Amino acid sequence: MKQSENESTFSLPDDTPLARELADLSARKRRLAEAKVTFTGQTRVMTVSNQKGGVGKTTTTVNIAAAIAELGGRVLVIDLDPQGNASTALGVPHSADVPSIYDVLIDDFPIADVIQPSPESENLFCAPSTIHLAGAEIELVSQVAREHRLKTALDTFLAEQEHAFDFILIDCPPSLGLLTINAFTAADEVFLPIQAEYYALEGLSQLLGNIKMIQKHLNPRIHVSTILLTMFDQRTRLSQQVGDEVRSHFPNEVLKTVIPRSVRVSEAPSFGQTVITYDGGSAGAVAYREAAVEIVSRGAKNSEEEKA
Repeated sequence: MKQSENESTFSLPDDTPLARELADLSARKRRLAEAKVTFTGQTRVMTVSNQKGGVGKTTTTVNIAAAIAELGGRVLVIDLDPQGNASTALGVPHSADVPSIYDVLIDDFPIADVIQPSPESENLFCAPSTIHLAGAEIELVSQVAREHRLKTALDTFLAEQEHAFDFILIDCPPSLGLLTINAFTAADEVFLPIQAEYYALEGLSQLLGNIKMIQKHLNPRIHVSTILLTMFDQRTRLSQQVGDEVRSHFPNEVLKTVIPRSVRVSEAPSFGQTVITYDGGSAGAVAYREAAVEIVSRGAKNSEEEKA
């Protein structure tokens, strides 16, 4: 039987999963273009930490930093991981002869003497890591006030700044050594990326126990303010279950935005860029930009509530 001209054996283009996904992405881009954010004028110091490796910690640090800078905020990334991946992604030189955060911790260099502007944005700066940082854990043991070295340097730096930073993000190594303890002591907030898988939940309880220990002995101000689900796969039941579980325990801390698995996000560091610069229209970049808007907006809302 011959089909009429109006009939087709194929689904309409806008009924396909890919078409729906592209339409959703376009709508999200429009909302981002219309988003208005307000910076409070106060510096938020956040340590981006998770003792479990491979959760997207450094990736989250640099992409959130770049996205906030895109929104107009001044951001400093402190690369406290000896691997130096955050420095690489931000396009900042970090060879052995470059002044780095190691010199701040061990030799009392001012932070102002080691920070470098990132080519990503005029609002984005980095205190790089070098290979020397790998030995800092041992060298810090004999230092006076070893847990407070970063806090002391950061307090001095912020007091001397003519133009305040809106955010300072500290990228930590995936362990609870003296480097991470220095980050927890210097920060007010813990920003926790969690991979949407079962093992992430086991690591979370351990990390929360360590944060309580830091609160009790070194820094009563520190608290988990932000949790971001990374490498999220909407198609799997496991990702949904992990998301529901984390949200049930931390309804106020978990961001609505989730970061999907993305080839573009993985490719960007090999070009010395964040995904915001490498492919700002990709799904991963859009998600990180949405998360940045959410983080900044939450801070502004909390500041208004405190004033009230």
